[in-house]
Amino acid sequence: MAFKLKDLDDTQAPLLEHLIELRKRLVRAVIALVIAFGVCLYFADEIFGLLVRPLTMAFPAGEGRLIFTRLYEAFFVEVKVALFAAFFVSFPIIANQLWAFIAPGLYAREKKAFLPFLLATPVLFIMGASLAYFIVMPTAFKWFLGFEGDAGGLQSEALPAMGDYLDLVMRFILAFGISFLLPVLLMLLNRAGIVDRKQLAAGRRYIIVGVFGLAAIITPPDVISQILLATPLLLLFEGSLILMYFSEKKQAEQAAEADADEDDENAADAIEKPSES
Repeated sequence: MAFKLKDLDDTQAPLLEHLIELRKRLVRAVIALVIAFGVCLYFADEIFGLLVRPLTMAFPAGEGRLIFTRLYEAFFVEVKVALFAAFFVSFPIIANQLWAFIAPGLYAREKKAFLPFLLATPVLFIMGASLAYFIVMPTAFKWFLGFEGDAGGLQSEALPAMGDYLDLVMRFILAFGISFLLPVLLMLLNRAGIVDRKQLAAGRRYIIVGVFGLAAIITPPDVISQILLATPLLLLFEGSLILMYFSEKKQAEQAAEADADEDDENAADAIEKPSES
């Protein structure tokens, strides 16, 4: 008997449909990103001006300069600024397309459980980025500029390059924004049954050391930035433990109710069987 492959069978059709759907969602997300990039590139000077504000505030009034040492540096700074801003502008559309692709494969209870994490992610990221922009960067920049002065009879002056400054600002914003997603990660791991509150509470001392180590790695090498990142992360960790307490308590109550309903059904079946006989 010859082995024959069909052109399209029941197992291949759903996969093909999913790939077509994925392509459609990706195309929409890319189009949104490209349009946002075009708009942000037009306003790149204004956006970069906002990013420069923390450095302007750190310098004495009327002082401070940004330089570029390569002829093409200013142009590529504007491109990076536009791309950086375009991602944030288009993120709601990208997240919506991601949700539209995932949601049909989820049960109603799974959608209900996952949706709060999807909504909390941009909120927490904005909180972390705002902390970096309004508090951490002005404080860190003032500390960095404190090294200006006389050095062996020569005047040392801070002349930050545009590209280096933009890289530093992006590092600050991304580091604080992504780090503030710690509660989302911990709650997802808890919902998946990988970790529970007691395990995290028992390892608190190791987590504290890990948080300060992470802050030392992803922030510039100054103690102030590390402390300003580690402190809210530890507060978010403790807040996650509180949320886990209520979440695990609710899950235990639901499991108890389900067991009670199952016991009632078994008891009803046991009563019906003798009566039928």
